[in-house]
Amino acid sequence: MAESRTVIYAALAGNLAIAVTKFIVAGITGSSAMLSEGIHSVVDTGNGVLLLVGLKRSRRDPDPDHPFGYGKELYFWSLIVAVLIFGVGGGISAYEGILNTLHPAPLHDPTWNYIVLGIASIVEGITLLVALQTFLQAKGDESFWQALQASKDPSTFTVLAEDSAALAGLAIAALGIYLSHRFAMPVLDGAASILIGILLAGVATLLIHQSRGLLIGEGVDRDMVLDIRALAMEDKSVANASRPLTMYFGPDNILLALDVEFRHGISGADISASVERIEKNIRTRYRSVKRIYIESNPVAAAARGNYGMPPAVAASSQ
Repeated sequence: MAESRTVIYAALAGNLAIAVTKFIVAGITGSSAMLSEGIHSVVDTGNGVLLLVGLKRSRRDPDPDHPFGYGKELYFWSLIVAVLIFGVGGGISAYEGILNTLHPAPLHDPTWNYIVLGIASIVEGITLLVALQTFLQAKGDESFWQALQASKDPSTFTVLAEDSAALAGLAIAALGIYLSHRFAMPVLDGAASILIGILLAGVATLLIHQSRGLLIGEGVDRDMVLDIRALAMEDKSVANASRPLTMYFGPDNILLALDVEFRHGISGADISASVERIEKNIRTRYRSVKRIYIESNPVAAAARGNYGMPPAVAASSQ
């Protein structure tokens, strides 16, 4: 989480400085593409603040109303960020571009546009490198694309997506400004603004898809599920194990429920020892699994015989 905050702070500082500069130059030169870029930077700045809010609220301790904690707060605020990118960033940029296409503004000296776009590219490149370095340090032995698809930390993922889109948007703005002056066609500046809006809407759609899956209860990938089941099956006291049920409550907070059938004739002490071994093996390999609930029919039957209770969870820990 500390690494995520570093990435967000770096992006915040860069976006705020760039936004002010872009708006000033957009007012001087009348460039629609530059105005869209200014809006883009303002949205990115606000998004950074919301991500910090999500990080802070997600770290709150569990309470009676939220026994599994507040880890999903981060996913909620990430969804809000994605909606803002789509609606405010993409929508206003496209709208501004359409207006400028229908009513082209007079051309002005583009020198300041190029200076600001160049500075912005350097700043955005630096923040992207910070986010990329943090991501690469955390990805382990996976390839970049495998780690990106499997990442459940929306703060770093969002900054990566935003900064990549920012650099692409700067290139589109520079090309639009150049072509509009090269061919004396100010309508091309508006077309660049529309393209920037489409770019932001596309990035936002990807982020919305990612946040949606995590909010509605996305589980771990198939390989991890099969490996956890195999770990349970390897125990000498286990006859069979069902497919594990999992859910992310945060980037490093996974809930695991596992139904295990123990071998006939083993004692309650052997079952308890087996449960401890299974939990230890799972946690050793997957440190992000914070809560494990193991249920067994034999244990449940014993509970009914001894206490007159219905089937219960055999073991749970956190």
